[in-house]
Amino acid sequence: MEATAFPGSRIAVVGNQTSIVGNTHLVDTLLSAGANVVKIFCPEHGFRGTAAAGAHVNNSTDPKTGLPIISLYGKNKKPTPEQLMDVDVVIFDLQDVGCRFYTYISTLHYVMEACAEKGIPLIVLDRPNPNGHYVDGPVLDTATCRSFVGMHPVPVVYGMTIGEYALMINGERWIKDTCDLTVVKMDNYHRDSIYELPVAPSPNLRTAHAIALYPSLCLFEGTNCGVGRGTDHPFEWLTYGTDTLDLRQETAPTAFSLKYLMEMHRRVPKGKFFLKSNFFEKLAGNKELRKQIELGMSEEAIRATWQPALDQFMEIRKKYLIYED
Repeated sequence: MEATAFPGSRIAVVGNQTSIVGNTHLVDTLLSAGANVVKIFCPEHGFRGTAAAGAHVNNSTDPKTGLPIISLYGKNKKPTPEQLMDVDVVIFDLQDVGCRFYTYISTLHYVMEACAEKGIPLIVLDRPNPNGHYVDGPVLDTATCRSFVGMHPVPVVYGMTIGEYALMINGERWIKDTCDLTVVKMDNYHRDSIYELPVAPSPNLRTAHAIALYPSLCLFEGTNCGVGRGTDHPFEWLTYGTDTLDLRQETAPTAFSLKYLMEMHRRVPKGKFFLKSNFFEKLAGNKELRKQIELGMSEEAIRATWQPALDQFMEIRKKYLIYED
Protein backbone atom coordinates (compact mmCIF):
# COMPACT_ATOMS: atom_id res chain seq x y z
CA MET A 1 0.00 0.00 0.00
CA GLU A 2 1.44 3.36 -1.02
CA ALA A 3 2.06 5.86 1.76
CA THR A 4 1.05 8.60 -0.70
CA ALA A 5 -2.51 7.28 -0.40
CA PHE A 6 -2.61 8.95 3.04
CA PRO A 7 -0.67 12.21 2.67
CA GLY A 8 -0.27 13.68 6.13
CA SER A 9 -2.88 11.30 7.59
CA ARG A 10 -2.48 9.89 11.07
CA ILE A 11 -3.07 6.14 10.74
CA ALA A 12 -4.20 3.55 13.24
CA VAL A 13 -3.78 -0.12 12.36
CA VAL A 14 -6.06 -2.85 13.70
CA GLY A 15 -3.79 -5.85 13.41
CA ASN A 16 -2.01 -8.82 14.91
CA GLN A 17 0.56 -11.43 13.91
CA THR A 18 -1.44 -12.25 10.74
CA SER A 19 -1.16 -8.69 9.37
CA ILE A 20 1.74 -9.43 7.07
CA VAL A 21 2.73 -8.19 3.62
CA GLY A 22 5.02 -10.85 2.17
CA ASN A 23 7.33 -11.54 5.10
CA THR A 24 6.95 -8.10 6.69
CA HIS A 25 4.37 -6.90 9.17
CA LEU A 26 1.91 -4.35 7.81
CA VAL A 27 2.95 -1.78 10.42
CA ASP A 28 6.60 -2.08 9.40
CA THR A 29 5.63 -1.94 5.72
CA LEU A 30 3.67 1.28 6.22
CA LEU A 31 6.39 2.91 8.32
CA SER A 32 9.11 2.02 5.83
CA ALA A 33 6.98 3.60 3.09
CA GLY A 34 6.82 6.84 5.07
CA ALA A 35 3.26 6.51 6.39
CA ASN A 36 2.42 8.21 9.69
CA VAL A 37 1.25 5.28 11.82
CA VAL A 38 0.37 6.63 15.26
CA LYS A 39 -1.05 3.60 17.08
CA ILE A 40 -2.05 -0.05 16.91
CA PHE A 41 -5.30 -1.67 18.03
CA CYS A 42 -5.22 -5.41 18.73
CA PRO A 43 -8.00 -8.02 19.10
CA GLU A 44 -8.41 -11.12 21.26
CA HIS A 45 -5.08 -13.01 21.64
CA GLY A 46 -3.11 -9.73 21.47
CA PHE A 47 -0.86 -8.08 18.91
CA ARG A 48 1.48 -11.06 18.71
CA GLY A 49 -1.34 -13.63 18.92
CA THR A 50 -0.02 -15.39 22.01
CA ALA A 51 -2.74 -14.69 24.62
CA ALA A 52 -5.06 -17.58 25.45
CA ALA A 53 -8.68 -17.59 24.33
CA GLY A 54 -10.74 -15.29 26.53
CA ALA A 55 -7.67 -13.96 28.34
CA HIS A 56 -7.75 -10.24 29.21
CA VAL A 57 -5.24 -8.36 27.01
CA ASN A 58 -3.65 -5.21 28.42
CA ASN A 59 -2.53 -2.10 26.59
CA SER A 60 1.19 -2.08 25.88
CA THR A 61 3.93 -0.67 23.67
CA ASP A 62 5.37 -2.34 20.59
CA PRO A 63 9.08 -2.81 21.43
CA LYS A 64 10.13 -2.65 17.76
CA THR A 65 8.42 0.59 16.76
CA GLY A 66 7.61 2.22 20.10
CA LEU A 67 3.99 2.60 19.02
CA PRO A 68 1.23 2.34 21.62
CA ILE A 69 -0.82 -0.86 21.38
CA ILE A 70 -4.42 -0.49 22.53
CA SER A 71 -6.22 -3.69 23.41
CA LEU A 72 -9.74 -4.25 22.09
CA TYR A 73 -10.01 -7.27 24.36
CA GLY A 74 -9.31 -5.61 27.67
CA LYS A 75 -11.05 -2.65 29.30
CA ASN A 76 -12.97 -1.94 26.12
CA LYS A 77 -13.87 -3.92 23.01
CA LYS A 78 -14.76 -0.81 21.02
CA PRO A 79 -12.28 2.01 20.36
CA THR A 80 -13.23 4.97 22.53
CA PRO A 81 -13.60 8.52 21.15
CA GLU A 82 -10.48 9.47 23.13
CA GLN A 83 -8.48 6.65 21.55
CA LEU A 84 -9.46 7.94 18.10
CA MET A 85 -8.80 11.64 18.83
CA ASP A 86 -5.45 11.66 17.01
CA VAL A 87 -6.48 9.32 14.15
CA ASP A 88 -7.49 10.33 10.60
CA VAL A 89 -7.84 6.86 9.05
CA VAL A 90 -8.02 3.29 10.35
CA ILE A 91 -6.64 0.27 8.49
CA PHE A 92 -8.10 -3.10 9.51
CA ASP A 93 -6.10 -6.23 8.69
CA LEU A 94 -6.99 -9.42 10.59
CA GLN A 95 -7.06 -12.99 9.26
CA ASP A 96 -10.54 -14.41 9.78
CA VAL A 97 -11.41 -18.13 9.67
CA GLY A 98 -15.03 -17.73 8.56
CA CYS A 99 -16.85 -18.77 11.76
CA ARG A 100 -19.44 -16.69 13.59
CA PHE A 101 -17.91 -17.25 17.02
CA TYR A 102 -14.38 -16.26 15.96
CA THR A 103 -14.22 -12.84 17.59
CA TYR A 104 -12.30 -10.92 14.94
CA ILE A 105 -15.59 -10.15 13.16
CA SER A 106 -16.98 -8.80 16.44
CA THR A 107 -13.92 -6.56 16.68
CA LEU A 108 -14.62 -5.50 13.09
CA HIS A 109 -18.18 -4.54 14.09
CA TYR A 110 -17.03 -2.34 16.95
CA VAL A 111 -14.24 -0.72 14.91
CA MET A 112 -16.72 0.10 12.13
CA GLU A 113 -19.17 1.50 14.68
CA ALA A 114 -16.51 3.66 16.33
CA CYS A 115 -15.22 4.95 12.99
CA ALA A 116 -18.76 5.76 11.82
CA GLU A 117 -19.47 7.74 14.99
CA LYS A 118 -16.29 9.79 14.58
CA GLY A 119 -16.50 10.16 10.79
CA ILE A 120 -13.17 8.37 10.32
CA PRO A 121 -12.64 6.36 7.11
CA LEU A 122 -11.98 2.64 7.53
CA ILE A 123 -9.95 0.59 5.08
CA VAL A 124 -10.31 -3.20 5.29
CA LEU A 125 -7.51 -5.19 3.68
CA ASP A 126 -9.23 -8.34 2.48
CA ARG A 127 -7.80 -11.81 3.04
CA PRO A 128 -8.86 -15.32 1.97
CA ASN A 129 -11.32 -17.25 4.12
CA PRO A 130 -10.03 -20.83 4.67
CA ASN A 131 -13.63 -21.93 5.37
CA GLY A 132 -15.11 -19.79 2.63
CA HIS A 133 -16.22 -22.60 0.32
CA TYR A 134 -19.51 -23.39 2.09
CA VAL A 135 -22.30 -21.87 4.19
CA ASP A 136 -23.85 -23.95 6.97
CA GLY A 137 -25.14 -24.16 10.52
CA PRO A 138 -27.85 -22.50 12.59
CA VAL A 139 -28.36 -18.75 12.19
CA LEU A 140 -27.86 -16.70 15.36
CA ASP A 141 -30.99 -15.57 17.17
CA THR A 142 -29.92 -12.05 18.10
CA ALA A 143 -32.91 -11.60 20.45
CA THR A 144 -31.74 -14.32 22.84
CA CYS A 145 -28.11 -15.26 22.11
CA ARG A 146 -26.24 -12.14 21.01
CA SER A 147 -22.78 -11.81 22.58
CA PHE A 148 -19.18 -11.10 21.61
CA VAL A 149 -18.97 -14.67 20.23
CA GLY A 150 -21.95 -13.97 17.98
CA MET A 151 -23.28 -10.50 17.21
CA HIS A 152 -25.14 -10.88 13.92
CA PRO A 153 -27.90 -13.05 12.40
CA VAL A 154 -25.52 -15.23 10.42
CA PRO A 155 -24.93 -19.00 10.39
CA VAL A 156 -21.97 -20.70 12.05
CA VAL A 157 -20.14 -20.72 8.70
CA TYR A 158 -21.03 -17.76 6.47
CA GLY A 159 -18.84 -18.27 3.40
CA MET A 160 -17.62 -14.67 3.04
CA THR A 161 -14.30 -12.91 3.25
CA ILE A 162 -13.86 -10.37 6.02
CA GLY A 163 -14.14 -7.58 3.44
CA GLU A 164 -17.47 -8.93 2.22
CA TYR A 165 -18.58 -9.29 5.82
CA ALA A 166 -17.74 -5.62 6.46
CA LEU A 167 -19.91 -4.64 3.49
CA MET A 168 -22.75 -6.69 5.00
CA ILE A 169 -22.41 -5.00 8.42
CA ASN A 170 -22.78 -1.65 6.66
CA GLY A 171 -25.46 -2.68 4.19
CA GLU A 172 -27.71 -4.46 6.71
CA ARG A 173 -27.46 -1.51 9.12
CA TRP A 174 -26.09 -3.65 11.93
CA ILE A 175 -24.40 -0.45 13.10
CA LYS A 176 -26.41 2.73 13.63
CA ASP A 177 -24.37 5.03 11.40
CA THR A 178 -22.93 4.04 8.03
CA CYS A 179 -19.17 3.58 8.09
CA ASP A 180 -17.04 5.26 5.39
CA LEU A 181 -15.72 1.89 4.25
CA THR A 182 -13.21 0.87 1.59
CA VAL A 183 -12.43 -2.79 0.98
CA VAL A 184 -9.09 -3.45 -0.71
CA LYS A 185 -9.90 -6.47 -2.86
CA MET A 186 -7.72 -9.51 -3.51
CA ASP A 187 -6.61 -10.49 -6.99
CA ASN A 188 -7.35 -13.97 -8.36
CA TYR A 189 -9.29 -15.17 -5.34
CA HIS A 190 -12.04 -17.76 -5.70
CA ARG A 191 -14.13 -19.01 -2.81
CA ASP A 192 -13.39 -22.66 -3.58
CA SER A 193 -9.63 -22.06 -3.64
CA ILE A 194 -7.69 -24.19 -1.15
CA TYR A 195 -5.81 -21.74 1.03
CA GLU A 196 -3.44 -22.63 3.84
CA LEU A 197 -2.79 -19.75 6.20
CA PRO A 198 0.90 -18.75 6.38
CA VAL A 199 0.52 -17.67 10.03
CA ALA A 200 -1.64 -19.25 12.74
CA PRO A 201 -4.56 -16.85 13.29
CA SER A 202 -4.69 -17.69 17.01
CA PRO A 203 -2.72 -19.91 19.42
CA ASN A 204 -4.89 -23.02 19.12
CA LEU A 205 -5.56 -22.99 15.38
CA ARG A 206 -2.16 -24.15 14.25
CA THR A 207 -2.93 -26.30 11.21
CA ALA A 208 -5.20 -26.23 8.18
CA HIS A 209 -6.85 -29.39 9.51
CA ALA A 210 -7.68 -27.76 12.86
CA ILE A 211 -9.08 -24.71 11.07
CA ALA A 212 -11.31 -26.96 8.95
CA LEU A 213 -12.56 -28.81 12.06
CA TYR A 214 -12.99 -25.64 14.10
CA PRO A 215 -16.56 -24.74 12.98
CA SER A 216 -17.82 -28.12 14.20
CA LEU A 217 -15.62 -28.40 17.30
CA CYS A 218 -15.84 -24.93 18.82
CA LEU A 219 -19.27 -25.72 20.27
CA PHE A 220 -17.49 -28.17 22.58
CA GLU A 221 -16.25 -25.09 24.46
CA GLY A 222 -19.76 -25.05 25.94
CA THR A 223 -19.44 -28.64 27.15
CA ASN A 224 -17.36 -30.63 29.64
CA CYS A 225 -15.31 -32.16 26.81
CA GLY A 226 -11.85 -30.82 26.03
CA VAL A 227 -10.77 -29.83 22.50
CA GLY A 228 -7.07 -30.50 22.98
CA ARG A 229 -6.02 -27.17 24.43
CA GLY A 230 -2.62 -27.56 26.09
CA THR A 231 -1.63 -30.37 23.74
CA ASP A 232 0.26 -30.34 20.45
CA HIS A 233 -2.98 -30.85 18.50
CA PRO A 234 -5.67 -28.43 19.69
CA PHE A 235 -8.98 -28.68 17.81
CA GLU A 236 -7.92 -32.02 16.38
CA TRP A 237 -9.19 -34.31 19.15
CA LEU A 238 -11.83 -34.46 21.88
CA THR A 239 -11.55 -35.77 25.43
CA TYR A 240 -13.76 -36.54 28.39
CA GLY A 241 -11.78 -38.08 31.23
CA THR A 242 -9.82 -40.93 29.62
CA ASP A 243 -12.21 -41.17 26.67
CA THR A 244 -10.58 -39.72 23.55
CA LEU A 245 -11.94 -39.11 20.07
CA ASP A 246 -8.90 -38.58 17.84
CA LEU A 247 -9.75 -36.60 14.69
CA ARG A 248 -6.26 -36.06 13.33
CA GLN A 249 -6.77 -38.56 10.51
CA GLU A 250 -10.35 -37.45 9.76
CA THR A 251 -10.91 -35.96 6.33
CA ALA A 252 -11.39 -32.21 6.66
CA PRO A 253 -15.14 -31.52 6.65
CA THR A 254 -16.82 -29.54 3.89
CA ALA A 255 -19.89 -28.73 6.01
CA PHE A 256 -20.76 -27.90 9.58
CA SER A 257 -21.23 -31.23 11.32
CA LEU A 258 -23.11 -32.30 14.45
CA LYS A 259 -21.76 -35.84 14.41
CA TYR A 260 -18.94 -35.12 16.87
CA LEU A 261 -21.30 -33.45 19.35
CA MET A 262 -23.75 -36.32 19.06
CA GLU A 263 -21.07 -38.97 19.44
CA MET A 264 -19.53 -37.44 22.57
CA HIS A 265 -22.97 -36.70 24.04
CA ARG A 266 -23.68 -40.42 23.69
CA ARG A 267 -20.44 -41.35 25.47
CA VAL A 268 -20.63 -38.89 28.39
CA PRO A 269 -22.79 -39.83 31.42
CA LYS A 270 -26.27 -38.36 31.31
CA GLY A 271 -26.42 -34.78 32.57
CA LYS A 272 -22.63 -34.33 32.45
CA PHE A 273 -22.11 -33.23 28.84
CA PHE A 274 -23.18 -29.57 28.71
CA LEU A 275 -21.80 -26.85 30.96
CA LYS A 276 -24.31 -25.40 33.39
CA SER A 277 -23.73 -21.91 31.93
CA ASN A 278 -25.41 -20.72 28.74
CA PHE A 279 -22.13 -20.57 26.81
CA PHE A 280 -23.17 -23.46 24.56
CA GLU A 281 -26.26 -21.48 23.56
CA LYS A 282 -24.13 -18.43 22.76
CA LEU A 283 -21.92 -20.51 20.49
CA ALA A 284 -24.79 -22.40 18.88
CA GLY A 285 -26.68 -19.14 18.38
CA ASN A 286 -29.96 -20.47 19.71
CA LYS A 287 -31.55 -22.13 22.75
CA GLU A 288 -32.87 -25.09 20.79
CA LEU A 289 -29.77 -27.04 19.76
CA ARG A 290 -28.90 -28.24 23.28
CA LYS A 291 -32.49 -29.45 23.78
CA GLN A 292 -32.56 -31.11 20.35
CA ILE A 293 -29.40 -33.09 21.10
CA GLU A 294 -30.66 -34.07 24.55
CA LEU A 295 -33.92 -35.28 23.00
CA GLY A 296 -31.98 -37.51 20.62
CA MET A 297 -33.16 -35.86 17.41
CA SER A 298 -31.32 -36.91 14.26
CA GLU A 299 -28.93 -34.49 12.57
CA GLU A 300 -31.24 -34.44 9.55
CA ALA A 301 -34.20 -33.40 11.70
CA ILE A 302 -32.18 -30.74 13.51
CA ARG A 303 -30.90 -29.34 10.21
CA ALA A 304 -34.46 -29.00 8.94
CA THR A 305 -35.27 -26.62 11.82
CA TRP A 306 -32.57 -24.14 10.88
CA GLN A 307 -32.93 -24.37 7.07
CA PRO A 308 -35.51 -21.55 6.61
CA ALA A 309 -33.28 -19.00 8.36
CA LEU A 310 -30.26 -20.32 6.47
CA ASP A 311 -32.08 -19.86 3.14
CA GLN A 312 -32.97 -16.31 4.14
CA PHE A 313 -29.34 -15.55 5.00
CA MET A 314 -28.19 -16.86 1.62
CA GLU A 315 -30.39 -14.26 -0.09
CA ILE A 316 -28.93 -11.49 2.08
CA ARG A 317 -25.38 -12.72 1.51
CA LYS A 318 -25.68 -12.47 -2.30
CA LYS A 319 -25.83 -8.69 -2.12
CA TYR A 320 -22.34 -8.36 -0.65
CA LEU A 321 -20.22 -10.92 -2.49
CA ILE A 322 -17.18 -9.55 -4.25
CA TYR A 323 -15.66 -12.80 -5.50
CA GLU A 324 -16.98 -15.67 -7.58
CA ASP A 325 -18.14 -18.87 -5.88
